[in-house]
Amino acid sequence: MASTLLSLFSQVSDPWRGQGKIYPLAPILLFTVLAMLAGARSYRHVHGFIQTHLDRLNSGFGVSLPRAPAYSSVRFILHGLDADEIERVFREHASGLAEAPVEGAGMPSAVAIDGKTLRGSFDAFHDRKAAHVLSAFAIDGQIILGHMAIAEKSNEIPAAQAMIKALGLTARLFTLDAMQCQKNIRGCS
Repeated sequence: MASTLLSLFSQVSDPWRGQGKIYPLAPILLFTVLAMLAGARSYRHVHGFIQTHLDRLNSGFGVSLPRAPAYSSVRFILHGLDADEIERVFREHASGLAEAPVEGAGMPSAVAIDGKTLRGSFDAFHDRKAAHVLSAFAIDGQIILGHMAIAEKSNEIPAAQAMIKALGLTARLFTLDAMQCQKNIRGCS
């Protein structure tokens, strides 16, 4: 059975010391995700969402935040997190959701792998190229299984092979861009 996102967020190590802490990390992370799903695009929007829905969120998830954290507190909390640990939690949650049985005639579930350049990530001043990220999407479960940053001097071909290995994807039908049509692509499984 898939773990809840709140229980998985409780496994994330809190980088802040406990003295004087008002907000537990796991509910703040969950409420931030919910705010983003509802359309929040800034720390102020996250604060507004939590403030508006605080009673409902507290009762629905069995927590007791005394008040919504200020937008500066949300920013402070999120900037202190380890990105790799958060990615691990989301991958664990997604793999639990993707394990649901697939209806049909025994066909393997399909996974779409595609890369995108992140808008606004190019920085000429600091001589930084645009960031490129590869994503794996489970078609049947309609969920993103994971993301992987593509190294600056690399491309999607080795990154896709590494992602398939890292996610432990087997007995699946993969859809990839035409650039993945290489002789040795099957060597990754």
